[in-house]
Amino acid sequence: MNSASKPTQSIDNQVTYRIRGSGRGSVYVPGDFLDLGSRSAVDLTLHRLAKKGMIRRLARGVYDFPKRHPALGTLSPSADAIAQALAGRDRTRIQPSGAYAANVLGLSEQVPAKAVFLTDGPSRIVKIGGMTIELRRTTPRNMAAAGRLSGLLIQAFRALGKEHITPARINHLKRTLPADKRRELLKDLKLAPAWMHPIFRELAEEVQ
Repeated sequence: MNSASKPTQSIDNQVTYRIRGSGRGSVYVPGDFLDLGSRSAVDLTLHRLAKKGMIRRLARGVYDFPKRHPALGTLSPSADAIAQALAGRDRTRIQPSGAYAANVLGLSEQVPAKAVFLTDGPSRIVKIGGMTIELRRTTPRNMAAAGRLSGLLIQAFRALGKEHITPARINHLKRTLPADKRRELLKDLKLAPAWMHPIFRELAEEVQ
């Protein structure tokens, strides 16, 4: 009996150590721990840790090590952290898209009820609280600038539309985005629609 429980206990300790090491606010799926044991053993461990209150079950197969605020209590994880966990760290890429991309850049104050991420992995939708996280499989071209400022801007500008990329919004981006990152936009001009080229060039200009 004792010998049979040792491997599970070992997995418990290793999973706990890994979760604590990555810090509060981190989000996990069982696949993050399969190097430590079988899927059934990992599922059992995560279930136990959630029951003990160390981690929180957000949705089926999705957990977080929640941050706690002295006044606000337990905080919700970011949409980006959830999407990264769903995509599978280091296995597939994600790219914020639509209204969520515009919100990330501060071009829209409206927090969308659905955070859409383009991915080169499988599509998936998860509802957590009042928010829906969607991974939407797309073409390699749409993922060519994933993880870079240019990719975020392309998706945000597409969502807003050419007529809504106003001087005020461009000035906001110049104020909030680091100059070195803006200069790199010129490298990705070929990945952006032609109507965005003048905007990218203006953003890439040296700060006076």
